[in-house]
Amino acid sequence: MVIRVALPGDAQELALLGERLWRKTYGGLIPARDLESYLAEAFGLERQAAELVDPACRTLVIEADGHLLGYAWLRACAPELGKKALTCSKPLEVARFYVDSSLHGTGAAQSLMGAVLAHAASVGHDLLWLQVWEQNPRALRFYAKAGFMDAGETVFLVGSRSYRDRLLVCEVQTPAG
Repeated sequence: MVIRVALPGDAQELALLGERLWRKTYGGLIPARDLESYLAEAFGLERQAAELVDPACRTLVIEADGHLLGYAWLRACAPELGKKALTCSKPLEVARFYVDSSLHGTGAAQSLMGAVLAHAASVGHDLLWLQVWEQNPRALRFYAKAGFMDAGETVFLVGSRSYRDRLLVCEVQTPAG
């Protein structure tokens, strides 16, 4: 298993992986029409290709035996919090973080999060943030163990429906110099 930066040539496999993992995680919980609409928008080949060359984004992938089995899509942007503000100057969103279930319990997700934190620190980000569905206890536990703290509630739209998410934040530790 290796963790590396995704390359433009990974777009097709990344699109398929993202759709498969998202469908597996949320498929039975979201109405089919909304699910299919979201999957087409979020994981289409053109969108993946554009994200891989966007200078504000970075995608880290887990590769094993020549296949992608997980990824983290990072985007340099601040959360929309309304009147509430976070104290940071250079936030980085963990916009997607998914690992194939075949790797659950192997330490792969922890290694990927370690790579995310190392990347954030190496380019000067001071805060990681993400949204996670409030009814995903496995993910909430994982992020808490990784050092994320709850910073409030937000909304995630899937098709015509909105879902309550938790906004989680993690301060990025700069390397000792």
